[in-house]
Amino acid sequence: MAVGYEFLREVDRLPVFPVKRAAQVRPVTRVMIEADLIAVPAGVAPTTEDRFEHVLFALKHEGVNLQVLAHALRRIPAERLQQAVLDTPNGQYVRIAAHLWEAFNDAQLATRPDITAGYAEVFDSARYLVGQSRRDPRWRVDFNGLGPLAYCPTIERTDAIQRGIDACILERTTAFVDGLDPMLRDRALTWAYLHETEDSYAIEKEAPTEDKAQLFVQLLQQAHDGRPLDEAYLCELQSSTVTNPMLHADQFRHEQNWLRRPGRGASAVTYVPPPPELVSPLMDEWMVLANSVPRHVDPIVAAAIISFGFVFLHPFMDGNGRLSRFLFHKALCDSGRLAQGLLLPVSVAMKRHEAEYLAALQSYSRPARDLVGVQWIGEGDYRFSFKSDDAMFRYWDATPCVAFGFKMAELALEVELRHETEFLARYDQILRSVNEQVDLMGNDLTTLIIICMDAGGTISNKKRKRYATRVPERYFDVIENAVREVLEDVDADGSSF
Repeated sequence: MAVGYEFLREVDRLPVFPVKRAAQVRPVTRVMIEADLIAVPAGVAPTTEDRFEHVLFALKHEGVNLQVLAHALRRIPAERLQQAVLDTPNGQYVRIAAHLWEAFNDAQLATRPDITAGYAEVFDSARYLVGQSRRDPRWRVDFNGLGPLAYCPTIERTDAIQRGIDACILERTTAFVDGLDPMLRDRALTWAYLHETEDSYAIEKEAPTEDKAQLFVQLLQQAHDGRPLDEAYLCELQSSTVTNPMLHADQFRHEQNWLRRPGRGASAVTYVPPPPELVSPLMDEWMVLANSVPRHVDPIVAAAIISFGFVFLHPFMDGNGRLSRFLFHKALCDSGRLAQGLLLPVSVAMKRHEAEYLAALQSYSRPARDLVGVQWIGEGDYRFSFKSDDAMFRYWDATPCVAFGFKMAELALEVELRHETEFLARYDQILRSVNEQVDLMGNDLTTLIIICMDAGGTISNKKRKRYATRVPERYFDVIENAVREVLEDVDADGSSF
C-alpha cells in the first residue's frame, strides 16, 4: 500500500512527476530507504486516508517534494491545518506544512498559536544541498532551499555529488593553469576558448561562422564581468549566439515552442517548455536564483542548476542550448572562485559524452513531456494542452543534472585542458628538436609533427608520398625519431612538463 507522497499522487491523481522513491507499507521493522522505494512498517504508516497525515509522514520520512506539496496542500482545507497547528503548535513538520500551505494557497490561517520551539529548517542539510536562510517568523520556519519558494530546484546530497564538492575543481584548475609557463598558459586558454565555442555549437549540430565564433569567444571572455542577468542582457546574449538574424530576440518569447525528433505526429515531440504566458514570471524567478546562488553554494552546483533550469524554461525561440552552456561558465565566474580569464571547457567534455548529456536533460524532459497533451494538426503544427500548472517548472529534482555537471567539470580539467596542454608542451619539445636538425617550411613541419604525434610516432607511406615533392625522405625519419623520443619520455615519467 502506498503512503506519503505516492498516496497523495495516486488518490487525487495529482499532475506531477512520478515519485522517485515511492513509500510503501512492507513487512519491515523500521523505515528503510532503498534505491527505488521506501519500505515502511505498518506501525509507522498513516492509518487513514487523511491527506494531511500523509503530508506529515512524507515530510518526516521522505524529505521535501515541493511539486507534490504544491498540489496536495491546495487540496487540504484550511480548517484541517488550523486544527493541526492548534493541537501541536510546536510540531516541526506541522509548522513546515503550515508555512508551505499559506504560500501555496496565498492565504493565511485565521489563528496562529504561540510557538516556543526554535526555527525548523525545511530542508535537512544532511540529505539535501541547501541555500540561503529565509526565515518566516510567523511559523518559525527557515526555508533554506537553493532558491526562493517561487523557484526552487532540489538536490540530494548523494555520494557522487559530495565527492564533486570535495574535489575543489575550480581551485585545482587555477593551480594547474598558474603552474604553466606564461606562453604555454596563453596558448592552452586560447585553445580552450576556441574549442569550447566550436563544441557548444557542434552539440546543436551547427558550425559557427568565423565571425560568430569570434563573438562567442568574446562572450566567454566577458563572463567574468559580473553583469547581473536580466531580460535585456539575456536578449543581447541570445542575439550574439544565433546566426539567423530573423531569430534574434528583443524579449522573452510570446509563442509556444517545442523540441522534436525526426518524424511525424505527436510522438515526434520530445519536450514542451512553459506556455508563453508563464515564461516571463518564471524567468523572473529563475533570475532571482541565477543572480544569487553562485555566491552561496558550490559554484558547479550553481552552474548546473542555472544552466539546466534555463534550458528547461526555453525562453527564446532559438539559441537556448548554447546560451545555457554560456550560463554555466558565467555562474562559475560569478562565484568569484575562478580566476580572471580562466575557462573550463565543459562543452568539449559534453560533446564527447553527448549520451550522458541527453540523459541528464531527459531526467526532467521525459516526465515533463508526459504532463503535456500533444495533438498533431499537420505540416509541423501542434496543439498543446498542459495537464499541470507552473509547479512542474518551478520545482524539479536537479540531482542528475548536478552530478553530470560535476563529471563534465572534472573531465574538462583532467582530460580536455590537461591533455591539450600536455600536447602543446610535447609539440614544442619536438619542434625544437627537429629544427636543430633540419630546415623545413613551417606549415609542413607543423602538420607532419601533429600527424606523427597522433599516429604514435609514425608517418605513413601515404603521407610521405603526399609531401615527397617538398620534404626530403630523411626529414621524415628525423621527425619520427624526435616524436618517439618525446613519447618514450612521457611513458617513462607520465608527464612532459
